[in-house]
Amino acid sequence: MAAASLRKSCLLFLSCLLTATAQDKSPVSGKKYPKLVVRNVIVVEGNGTPAAGPKDIVVENGVITQILPFDPVATNARQPRPDGDAIIDGKGRYLLPGFINLHAHLQEERAFVPMDRDYVLKCWLMCGITTVRDVGSNTAKTLQYREISRKGELAAPRIFVYPMFGRAKNAEEARARIRQLKEAGADGVKFLGTYRDVLKAALEEVHALGLRAAHHIGVEETTAEDDIAFGITSIEHWYGIPDAAFRDKTQQFPAAYNYANEADRFRYAGRIWREADWDKLMKVLDAMVAKNVAWDPTLDIYEAGRDLQRAQTQPAFKEYLHPALEEFFAPNLANHGSYYVNWSSTDEAHWKENYQIWFRALREFERRGGTIGMGDDAGFIYQIYGLGYLRNFELHQEAGFHPLRVLQHATVNGAKILGQEDRLGRVRVGYAADMVLVNGNPLEDFKVLSPLGTNKGGIEWTIKEGIPYHAPTLAADVRKIVSDARAKEKASSPSARR
Repeated sequence: MAAASLRKSCLLFLSCLLTATAQDKSPVSGKKYPKLVVRNVIVVEGNGTPAAGPKDIVVENGVITQILPFDPVATNARQPRPDGDAIIDGKGRYLLPGFINLHAHLQEERAFVPMDRDYVLKCWLMCGITTVRDVGSNTAKTLQYREISRKGELAAPRIFVYPMFGRAKNAEEARARIRQLKEAGADGVKFLGTYRDVLKAALEEVHALGLRAAHHIGVEETTAEDDIAFGITSIEHWYGIPDAAFRDKTQQFPAAYNYANEADRFRYAGRIWREADWDKLMKVLDAMVAKNVAWDPTLDIYEAGRDLQRAQTQPAFKEYLHPALEEFFAPNLANHGSYYVNWSSTDEAHWKENYQIWFRALREFERRGGTIGMGDDAGFIYQIYGLGYLRNFELHQEAGFHPLRVLQHATVNGAKILGQEDRLGRVRVGYAADMVLVNGNPLEDFKVLSPLGTNKGGIEWTIKEGIPYHAPTLAADVRKIVSDARAKEKASSPSARR
């Protein structure tokens, strides 16, 4: 008994000593350390395998160099715990790979109302996003931010820049545009609808120059069949996939339909999946799989269609909704995506059905070998940067995917779509140290990722390439940006000047 008591006391002393050491070396948010250690965490690697731990993670110069099992009983002088310039004690916490947002927009205004750049960047980081694929913003500025972020001089995720292709009249202009974007430093290209011959020429140039491409097809002459034939990297949202499987060649629009009227556009987008022939759709999905065409469904961005009241009254709006976004979200057909004019229960019923068929198609796509990623398209339709992304975890789960598979969509699959699967998306030796430390078990409840404070948990640290960012501090910064912007707006209002 005496020996057992002594052993227990020694272990307790060792635990206290180690805790004290970790506290003494607690990291400063935003500071890069030559060697960072995260101790005693349960690890979800990101590749679909179950959580395992506790483990110690060693990061040197932004790269994971060791992942060591931690056994407090076996630890002794012959097996010392790893030490570092900064230490995070992760006891009772889960460590995930950094999240990859495949459909992001780095915006500095909404509805012509200025918006602080740091509002967007810190929203992303506080929600665990360590990599974004920017698919349309101010290209020159975003390229500049990409380089500053790469140097670790900006609190921001890693940025991949996919400028908008725009319009081209013919194949020659299309090729010239792709070359121009490559010379500017783009990582890829984002297409928003286009003519078939133009898309074909542009993608031939994309492949020749070693770029990648995302396509928001829209209601255009191109469909997923063209993306499959010409070699797109990923299809955004869902446009073009059911279109390629219509029973007839065209969706059954009413005579008064006007695609330029966004209320018409999104009202009938909510009826698109019901018109697809399921057998034809399966052939489209098989062809996508065969040609490695990925799918980034952005499930969050259309959710208002099935429940407008929920979208307009989200708890996050109280402290995190910037007044520029609030202005842009208000029903106004002049603002893209702000189309909720005379939205009806019939529209919501169609969108609810739309989601169920969409979910079923996604499950089939992955079952057949397809790659599904995760992006949020926030800045539109009542979605706040980062927070919209986190909503996707719940929606992918609602679609029928196991939580481990959902995390794979957000990490490993995102890296694959970016062509970065050999260095991003996993908690693995040799990979970039992009990690999310969560105070809770996200496999049990994805709500523990939320910064809202309405549940136990929350992201504690977002680590991007070895730089630890304290998520609660980032969240406080975002709340202050919002409150300051609201105060400024109130002070400049006509009623305040009277």
